[in-house]
Amino acid sequence: MKAELILKDRHIISETSFVELIVWRLPTPLSGSRHNFKYRLAFIVESVCVLRYDNETGKGDDKHIGDKEMPYEFTTPKILIRDFWKDVDDWRG
Repeated sequence: MKAELILKDRHIISETSFVELIVWRLPTPLSGSRHNFKYRLAFIVESVCVLRYDNETGKGDDKHIGDKEMPYEFTTPKILIRDFWKDVDDWRG
């Protein structure tokens, strides 16, 4: 089985901000992850990534809020996206 793109979407939030959501289903887990998904969810404001959820090879699941990085407990793609949008809403106030 090849990697399968299951989500690639961009949402314009304002004239200066957008959200990009990319999720792949992989044949085997990435090094550092216990699941078969590769993802990058980003919130960009004035050309700066202010919020990102991702799982880099060897590093595992994490999220970045501003310059802070913290672990993220991945369960399902649906919950991942829900958690991300909640953080976007929290960031926007």
